[in-house]
Amino acid sequence: MDHKAITAAYKRYAPVYDLLFGPLFEPGRRRLVQSLNFLSGDEVLEVGVGTGLSLRHYPRDVRVTGIDLSPDMLARAGVQVRRHGLRNVELMTMDAQRLTFPDASFDKVAAMYVASVVPDPAQMMRELERVCRPGGEVVVLNHFSRGNGVTARIERGLAPLARSLGFRPLFPLDAFIALTRLELTEATPVNAFGYWTLLRFRNAV
Repeated sequence: MDHKAITAAYKRYAPVYDLLFGPLFEPGRRRLVQSLNFLSGDEVLEVGVGTGLSLRHYPRDVRVTGIDLSPDMLARAGVQVRRHGLRNVELMTMDAQRLTFPDASFDKVAAMYVASVVPDPAQMMRELERVCRPGGEVVVLNHFSRGNGVTARIERGLAPLARSLGFRPLFPLDAFIALTRLELTEATPVNAFGYWTLLRFRNAV
């Protein structure tokens, strides 16, 4: 995976992303936002905001900053913001591995369906930890590859196509958790067949 491959893949996905992945991923989006237990005035960062399908689920009394590497996906997120009158949302083109925000900028950080997309997940997690305030939460929602069975064989077969697909089919859960110093407090299967997992971390630093 590299930035050129990612932006090319999501330029292709942008016109059809909501149709292909909207209903499929919706339960996970709702579950993640509901899990964050917001306080009024919270500052929230959503990494990999994509076409903005999650944005309408946030309370209007929290401030949401949504970032994405793909300008094509962000353009569609902008449509969501205008359609739903989301005055509490700001969208920015940004690399999740090189966030331009100061340390400890956000009370909550959400990363939906993006961990297996970025070229360097470890660097992304370091950045999410950096911008999360002490005592804050980082919540990651992603697919994680299975160790065996039919699904595992499909993942291995798709692995050589990662650049074209725009994500890594092979993405083990234990290896991902080991990338971060954040404290894991929850791991919950979500979406169809529980193939995706919601990981909730606390920034105890």
